[in-house]
Amino acid sequence: MIDIPNNKQLILFDGVCNLCNSSVLYVIKRDKKDKFVFAPLQSDVGEEIIKKFNINTVNTDSILLYNPKKDRLTYKSTAALLVAKDLGFPTCILSIFLIVPTFIRNWVYNYIAKNRYKWYGKKESCMIPTPELKSKFIA
Repeated sequence: MIDIPNNKQLILFDGVCNLCNSSVLYVIKRDKKDKFVFAPLQSDVGEEIIKKFNINTVNTDSILLYNPKKDRLTYKSTAALLVAKDLGFPTCILSIFLIVPTFIRNWVYNYIAKNRYKWYGKKESCMIPTPELKSKFIA
């Protein structure tokens, strides 16, 4: 059973990707309403969500946003823009791109995702959160 605190959404990310880890730190810094918790896709929680929603990890190279209240999973550009929407000004302005058709947004997203290791590098293992950030992560 996935235990996510009330009024939170879970962001699942590639724990070995430098771009993804930087993005998580960006969100944490700007999450003034404390809406998000995090887990690497490679974690037990990540695997549980992947199984629950029958996600093909070969075809889905993406951030996943799980909303437990709605029992809904979003991914790729939609997930990223829904996260941005809750981060306050000026980041929330990015949510205007939700009006762009999904196939166009995801084309851009997929291009970045495909090249992220080449452009930003990769870690040997998942990020270990500092003691101050530990409460933001679900094991």
